[in-house]
Amino acid sequence: MDKIAQVKQLVSEINRLHRDFSNDFFETGKVEKINLSRTIKHVPPAHIYRYRLALHESVNDYLMTADIDIKYFYRVKTRESIDDKIGRFASREDQYPVNNWLNDIFGARIILSATEIETVLDLLDAWQDELGLKNWYLRDKAGYRGLHVYFKNKSNYFFPWELQIWDAADIQSNIDNHEKFKRLFM
Repeated sequence: MDKIAQVKQLVSEINRLHRDFSNDFFETGKVEKINLSRTIKHVPPAHIYRYRLALHESVNDYLMTADIDIKYFYRVKTRESIDDKIGRFASREDQYPVNNWLNDIFGARIILSATEIETVLDLLDAWQDELGLKNWYLRDKAGYRGLHVYFKNKSNYFFPWELQIWDAADIQSNIDNHEKFKRLFM
């Protein structure tokens, strides 16, 4: 299987796992469903923490069922990082929906060549409906470069997940950038 086919397979599997986990979490009636297209004033932090804890405790059970043939890395956002993000966005004068900025409680990452990333960028429009993608963007700011792809499964009740695609040439500067700007809460 070529690398681009592996990326498509990964995107498809992350989307499936996001849908399965979110359905298992939100569609059982055990957890209140809160519309995440509202601002943080309407989404209690306890709701976010409960989701994060359930995901943290069970994500490997879901990942073990995945058909993924490409090397990837993942993490579940820490509560401290969530608190930091809530603090930053709650204090903003212009308020945004929670699902627009708390879109990475689950995050996966892969490393590709610049040419492979360009190919993926060219294919994302076609993959959007087929694979249920929310959106994506190429970030190139302050020493950090990466393609960010988001999964939401067309539900404002599901927390989005993120896939970051990094160019192999940007690994060290991206790691340095994360340490400098993304871990201020530590």
